[in-house]
Amino acid sequence: MNASEALAIIKRGTAEIISEPQLLELLEKSNKSNTPLKIKAGFDPTAPDIHLGHTVLLKKLRQFQDLGHTVFFLIGDFTALIGDPSGQNQMRPEMSPKEIKLNSQTYKKQVFKILNPKKTRIVFNSKWINKLSIGSLMQLVSKVSVSQLVARADFKQRLSEGKEVSLLEFMYPLLQAYDSVFLKADIEIGGIDQKFNLLMARQIQESFNQTPQSVIMMPLLEGTDGVNKMSKSLGNYIGINESASEIFGKTMSISDELMWKFYELLTTFDVAKIKNDLQPMEAKINLAKYLVAENYDKVTAIKAEEQFKKIFSSKELPEDMPIFKIDENNPIAILEILTTTGLIKSGNEGRRLIKQGAVYFNNKRVQSDTEKANQPGIVKVGKRKFIKLV
Repeated sequence: MNASEALAIIKRGTAEIISEPQLLELLEKSNKSNTPLKIKAGFDPTAPDIHLGHTVLLKKLRQFQDLGHTVFFLIGDFTALIGDPSGQNQMRPEMSPKEIKLNSQTYKKQVFKILNPKKTRIVFNSKWINKLSIGSLMQLVSKVSVSQLVARADFKQRLSEGKEVSLLEFMYPLLQAYDSVFLKADIEIGGIDQKFNLLMARQIQESFNQTPQSVIMMPLLEGTDGVNKMSKSLGNYIGINESASEIFGKTMSISDELMWKFYELLTTFDVAKIKNDLQPMEAKINLAKYLVAENYDKVTAIKAEEQFKKIFSSKELPEDMPIFKIDENNPIAILEILTTTGLIKSGNEGRRLIKQGAVYFNNKRVQSDTEKANQPGIVKVGKRKFIKLV
């Protein structure tokens, strides 16, 4: 495949490339010298699960791997201690080294659902940042002015609102940039909200007499609410480690408009052909099956579709409901059942769902968080979560 053909594949779904001529030149040189390019993408392990928003970048990395290049999957175990300030209207809560280590381990397990292990190098930026001397750090800081950092849009907004910006947050883009210097990255891929950090890396690389990396920015994928960026903290995410029925059901819950963005960023389907050949509901089922099959297999995707249709079309109950044993002589609070079984993640979440009228016991809405189950039956949370009491 020639460089122009490769560029056409890479451009699909991108928001911005800096710069396209430079990227084409890199691809041409790689072809002529038969030398793989170094493609970098950084992920701070601030949560344990990878969701579909992350896979937008992962799939672009996989395209480069399929074209013969090497991916550096960078886990920002050091930078996670600071927290990426991009798009934040306040300082992030501090994370502990233990949390970061645990999250890093789950990232390592999950990324190979998409990336090719043979063409992936997993690296941790603590390995080189921890070795920076005070002199080296001062040299790095000297390459950027305070006015340049203060002019950054999110910092500028926070300062104008009287909110604090820590000195560590000023350091974040410099340390992310140094990652590119250390790895001698040819190309870095990130979300469009990372533009300041990505361009900073180009500037710092140049100051270290390196050729500045090409930058590929991807659009941000909205979550199931169709409004906010997909985020675990907002509860609008679809995790790649979730059950097949959850992935299928959550996908079916998104709007038709957002569905086409999912197609564009998460699949290789010809979107125009799908729009022409399928009705919106058929297209959404097709998308849900694709996402389940990608994270599990085709047989599981077919079963997830059958279960979804049983529950939502025929109003039947799923066959694989978890079971919880109760003692009719010693009733237990429904909220406690939900937290004990893991159907919800916390008591606060359960109380919120009960208040919103989203929890039912034997088809009757649960009215309070103290309500108890004193007989067998079915507890339903939302539209897709069930538990059978026996």
